[in-house]
Amino acid sequence: MDTRELVQEIERLPFEKKIFVMEEILKSIKRDKTSNSMQRAAEQLYEDYVNDSELTAFSALDTDDFYEAR
Repeated sequence: MDTRELVQEIERLPFEKKIFVMEEILKSIKRDKTSNSMQRAAEQLYEDYVNDSELTAFSALDTDDFYEAR
């Protein structure tokens, strides 16, 4: 189905279903944007984390057990 056919199908829907489709499309766009932003940020910082031991100093504690203080 191409874009034109998709739009025609949406135009045939009742109002409430059109709103639902619009909301789902907007959610999808937001998820994609957030995912892409996070991916770019991770790629930009990758070299820093590989080469700067100060950024990963606390990862040495990852294998220690965690006990909540009460």
